Amino acid sequence: MTPIQAQAIPHILRGRDLIGLAQTGTGKTAAFSLPLLQMLLKGEGKRSPKTAKALILAPTRELAVQIGENVATYGKHLHLRSLLVYGGVSERPQIKAMQKGVDILVATPGRLLDLVQQGHIDLGMVSFLIFDEADRMLDMGFIKDIEKIMSYIRGPRQTLLFSATMPKGVEQLAQKILNNPERVSVSPQATTAEKVEQRIMMVPTARKRDLLEHVMKNPEVKRVIIFTRTKHGANRVSKFLDQMGISSAAIHGNKSQNARQKSLNSFQRGDIRALVATDVAARGIDVDDITHVINFDLPNEPESYVHRIGRTARAGASGIAISFCDRDERAYLKDIEKIIRDTIPRDYEHPWQEEATAMLFQDGEEIPVTRPKRNGGGSRGQQSRRPKGGAGGGGKSFGKPRSGGKPGAGKPGGGKPGGGARRRSGGGGGRGGAGRG
Repeated sequence: MTPIQAQAIPHILRGRDLIGLAQTGTGKTAAFSLPLLQMLLKGEGKRSPKTAKALILAPTRELAVQIGENVATYGKHLHLRSLLVYGGVSERPQIKAMQKGVDILVATPGRLLDLVQQGHIDLGMVSFLIFDEADRMLDMGFIKDIEKIMSYIRGPRQTLLFSATMPKGVEQLAQKILNNPERVSVSPQATTAEKVEQRIMMVPTARKRDLLEHVMKNPEVKRVIIFTRTKHGANRVSKFLDQMGISSAAIHGNKSQNARQKSLNSFQRGDIRALVATDVAARGIDVDDITHVINFDLPNEPESYVHRIGRTARAGASGIAISFCDRDERAYLKDIEKIIRDTIPRDYEHPWQEEATAMLFQDGEEIPVTRPKRNGGGSRGQQSRRPKGGAGGGGKSFGKPRSGGKPGAGKPGGGKPGGGARRRSGGGGGRGGAGRG
């Protein structure tokens, strides 16, 4: 067993509520699925129409599919019935499958609420409630859905929350939902996988494509996920890679579920070398032997960085995470380094480092960092300026970043509010982060 499994499973089997914190790729799904199957077998009985005994909530379709596949594998020879409910596909097969009731229901909040409100699903008999990626599930974008779902679960229940990160504000919400929970943490919150080698490449936005081409020419970059901040950005990067002769596919909220799953399957089989994704997919991709993760755009939510680079170095393997950083993204970089409590090494060995240095400095003084407000309009955030001589070109360090406030949810430096495509039918990695499942 992995550490999270060894520590969490005994508490779960004793019927305790639980908050489980562990890095991504450490086996959290098995940590809650295996004891759940055992407890359901003990209480196995007749299913009631339209009901479920256990409900597993996931923030994105990809993660829901991954959980559903794992549950089906673990319970292959058991007489337990499970069902996946998520948007982006026809609801008719899901409605039909629920008519006789199920033991385990894996769902995204939007489609689940739609079917509950239509009377096709009854949550009154749920006795096990599990949140996977709880930080995202209880984020402000989902809290109203969570509150509605909780109102439909009437009887006593055991509640489990698993996640790689748990900010203080979210933990306070979790304490309201759980009853005297046990807490298991096998690593510090928001730390990155130990075997991921991280690098930052400072580069002007106009040169990011050139730098991507330079990196992709390295034969060691065999299987790579490239993250962009927006859906349109993912499409543009995928098209650019195809023009280079590099096989790729883009997955994001504007793609149908069938198209997203087809691209993911092609990536798993090795038919394509690069998968270009928005944060909607950061927590739902579990593919072996991913050698590199490239952040073409830095995420505007620092927690997303942890989940992005966690797609490599899984199950004991090693991997490399390369992040491109423009001048206007430095605020995001500072917040990332603050939350992971470490300074990410800078890689100066690329052809556009001289341009990056010129971009950052004027007359020997670094250009001030502007922090766009998270929900702001066109106003400029507070500026901070490093003293002269704090960094130089060539091989010198840019210095250890200071901590600061949260960056904006919109486009870096533009002060534009984040839209965050919030669609009931599925995740949408728009310009504000992942959309709703």
